[in-house]
Amino acid sequence: MQRNIISFIYLGLLSIFSSQLIAAPINATLHKDPNCGCCVEYAHYLEKNGFNVISKNHANMTLVKQRLGTLKAASCHTIEIQGYVVEGHVPVAAIEKMLKEQPDIKGLSLPGMPYNSPGMGPEKKGSLQILGLNAQGKPTGVYITL
Repeated sequence: MQRNIISFIYLGLLSIFSSQLIAAPINATLHKDPNCGCCVEYAHYLEKNGFNVISKNHANMTLVKQRLGTLKAASCHTIEIQGYVVEGHVPVAAIEKMLKEQPDIKGLSLPGMPYNSPGMGPEKKGSLQILGLNAQGKPTGVYITL
């Protein structure tokens, strides 16, 4: 009987600690223009969805996009996250899919600044085509439509 109680306590503690590890926030570095309001809104969106966002202001985002390889499918901000880059107002669902599947790509992009994307306005489901970026930063086609 005492052995069963100890086993239940052990399993309960293991469950609590493993759920805390799973729920640990994902670190993301968001590169943005210091005067961009939609970038700030997108950072809040990521934080509300469990990401730990570090924002870095840059006077010349073109240089950042060239360095990170997202210039061919550019938007207003660029994110570095677990070895990938995310360009623009990409929904969290696409980022989570990429991080879970770990495809052999440089990252994701939602070129331009679609009004119905996170940080820009109310999302319209099924209207955003998120592109995959190859090692050279060239769009390879639709990674996911959300």
